Amino acid sequence: MTVHKDLVPENTHPLNLLRVASEAEAAEYAVSRPPLFEVYMRMAEELAKRSTCARLQVGTVITDSRLENVVAIGYNGNARGFPNRCDGPQAGACGCIHSEMNALVKAPGQMREKVAFVTASPCVMCAKLMIQADVAYLFYRHSYRDPAGLAVLSEGGVPTIPYTRWADAWR
Repeated sequence: MTVHKDLVPENTHPLNLLRVASEAEAAEYAVSRPPLFEVYMRMAEELAKRSTCARLQVGTVITDSRLENVVAIGYNGNARGFPNRCDGPQAGACGCIHSEMNALVKAPGQMREKVAFVTASPCVMCAKLMIQADVAYLFYRHSYRDPAGLAVLSEGGVPTIPYTRWADAWR
């Protein structure tokens, strides 16, 4: 039988799956500390606090496929050297660079199968950029107002995992 180590059945990342012979063996893997997936999600939440966007603060952490190295971080806001505020009040046209874009431009392009942790699911353009940058898994805390980005990722073969199971634990 297969056990999801973090108790999140949607999380099909290979490092989360464990083959065990019995329920008794599965019980040996009880969650007693924050799963690494949750640690990276919380890092993204902390990054979101740096956002200067007036409407929605979003943070992103990108790791390697083994979840051993953070390779890039980002949060939404204006371009480097510009005023720390939105260019305008209109939703979707405030002028802020999205957190995913900020992280992806810093991530090593040659690295394959990146894992992204984002506080809000991506828009369509960020989803396309993630596919192009070879993001292999996307974990997100909240759904963005438009779910089309998740549909794009699904069409591109990228598993999207709503990661809320541990949001209030260990706080």
